[in-house]
Amino acid sequence: MSDWVDPDDAPELTEEFFRHAEVRVGGKLIRPATGYLSKEGFKVGRPPKGAQAKRQVTLRLDPDVIARFKEGGPGWQSRMNEALRKAAGL
Repeated sequence: MSDWVDPDDAPELTEEFFRHAEVRVGGKLIRPATGYLSKEGFKVGRPPKGAQAKRQVTLRLDPDVIARFKEGGPGWQSRMNEALRKAAGL
């Protein structure tokens, strides 16, 4: 929920904001957003999810494994995470 009361208090929409904004044409998603507005202004990435936030790691994987997950389009990292959770019995 937003703390903004007056629309004049909204952050300035900069070129950076529009570079990362979701683009839709006629309700069809053309490009998903790659950022979000926070109290501190525009942030690249997704909002943190608190204690359950995912952690960034460096991991070496075979190129064919990465390619297979990327074939499914956006969300490939989440699908890979789900496959790892299943393999780990979680």
